[in-house]
Amino acid sequence: MQCQELLVQGLSLGMILGGVMHFICLRKSHAAYGRYVDTSGSSMMVPARLAWFLQELPALLVPLLLMLITDGKHSTGKHLMLWTFCLHYFQRSCIYSLLTKGRPYPFNIMLLGMVFCSINGFLQAHYLLHCATYNNTWFSDACLLAGLIIFFIGMGVNIHSDHILRSLRKPGEISYKIPRGGLFEYVSGANFFGEIVQWLGYAVATRSLPTFAFAFFTTCFIGPRAYHHHRYYHEKFKDFPRSRRSLIPFIF
Repeated sequence: MQCQELLVQGLSLGMILGGVMHFICLRKSHAAYGRYVDTSGSSMMVPARLAWFLQELPALLVPLLLMLITDGKHSTGKHLMLWTFCLHYFQRSCIYSLLTKGRPYPFNIMLLGMVFCSINGFLQAHYLLHCATYNNTWFSDACLLAGLIIFFIGMGVNIHSDHILRSLRKPGEISYKIPRGGLFEYVSGANFFGEIVQWLGYAVATRSLPTFAFAFFTTCFIGPRAYHHHRYYHEKFKDFPRSRRSLIPFIF
């Protein structure tokens, strides 16, 4: 398959524009899942574990499919970055989804998530497999090494923070408590911070428009959610630590 440069640019710019629109809309409203979902409404609900599995799975399967049908000759660098991308979505779809104790998920939100993950999985995989070029010295590149280190630090923070959140609930509980430990001592959205750091590291490693667009969209989408979580804790718990920030330690 030839590199579809116009398609890559169009999808990337569309993702950036979508991020801006989401940021504007989510400054005052909530994405209607998790603690903000109205379970008394008429929306069709899906069990959280099934919803997370189905929603995240396309971002794993689409790149794997494209790798299977693409000649892998002389493409170690491309596969390295794409396997890094797939690693995150394997963890989200096949591990996180089995462990989550979240509330039922609106079907329409899950469907939108599946569409986004399908498009983004195609965009990242197509760019890396058919558009990106890497020379023989790429593996010693400082940006690659720094980006991968940042990615795995962010992934570690994200996984550890999710573990802390799950540990707050006993079997059958759906109530919310103040998370403590790890990066939660500094920010209310430690899990979101970790995921944003992940994709910023990925963008640094690959230095491409599609990865930057995805990192930007992620920040615009879950950044405001961290702020709303922070405000929720402030309003609900009188003993909430006043020194804790929303998303960025010591800053915001």
